[in-house]
Amino acid sequence: LVINTTDNLFHLYRNKKLIREGHCSSGSYKMLKTEEGRSWIFKTPKGKFRVLGKMTNPAWRRPDWAFVEEGLPIPPQDHPSRYEYGVLGEYAMALGDGYLIHGTLYKRFLGMPVTHGCVRLNDEDLEAIFHALTIGSIVYIF
Repeated sequence: LVINTTDNLFHLYRNKKLIREGHCSSGSYKMLKTEEGRSWIFKTPKGKFRVLGKMTNPAWRRPDWAFVEEGLPIPPQDHPSRYEYGVLGEYAMALGDGYLIHGTLYKRFLGMPVTHGCVRLNDEDLEAIFHALTIGSIVYIF
């Protein structure tokens, strides 16, 4: 899988042959800061990655920035409010450091740099890619 974060396009190859391509969304490059001085820049990491895990019906474990962004107090790490279901699509693939390839509720934004760093896909592309990649498959992001 090759992810182009400039044009927000993906290209899926099998045996060096292109088998699927389409739009995706990647990091917005927006910065979020707290009054206490914590900050996050929402960018998709670039480089060579491997699929480290695959999940069906994944739950999103909301990081600290998700609460800051909504103006909410940050709960303890194990608090139930950290877990949100149904927002990542039917599948997710982990690339490490909390970065995922997953679905989206916001399909009209596909093709635009709007994420907090993950790569979002539409349902059909996500399903095809999930079934095409295995644990250890290479993902290039540039």
